[in-house]
Amino acid sequence: MAQEFKIPFALSDEEKYAALFPQIKFLLTKDELLLSNLSNFTAALKQTFDKISWVGFYLFDGEKLYLGPFQGKVACTKIEIGKGVCGTAALKKETVIVQNVNDFPGHIACDDGTNSEIVVPILKGNELIGVLDLDSYQFNAFNETDKKYLEELSKFLAEKIFIK
Repeated sequence: MAQEFKIPFALSDEEKYAALFPQIKFLLTKDELLLSNLSNFTAALKQTFDKISWVGFYLFDGEKLYLGPFQGKVACTKIEIGKGVCGTAALKKETVIVQNVNDFPGHIACDDGTNSEIVVPILKGNELIGVLDLDSYQFNAFNETDKKYLEELSKFLAEKIFIK
């Protein structure tokens, strides 16, 4: 079934997130396959924000993070906990914003064009499910506004979409 999805480009990032959240709630349902929901989620974020060069999920299998649905260039398929930005966010169970990935010790460069990144852990209670990873070719692309709304969206995913 086709869904209409529209966010005006002229809005500020905060206004885009405010418009995005109710559409995500409508677009994603627990009745759909997880793969379909996560795929549409990444497409919605990529479609909404020009600053995003790559957006996707790394899902935790109990040992490592494995590539899930994404939008963007070909990506690394597995990441050790504690390695790179994704592994660090997973280990700490907290959002990590990197304004310049060249300054992040141990950054894993799947796309040489990436200059900044934000990674948000997806937690069900205190249990790690995975991480949401966003990259940008711009330096300083992500900030506290992104953190606030991406954490809210990740919480929605953990509570309403990831069914265990």
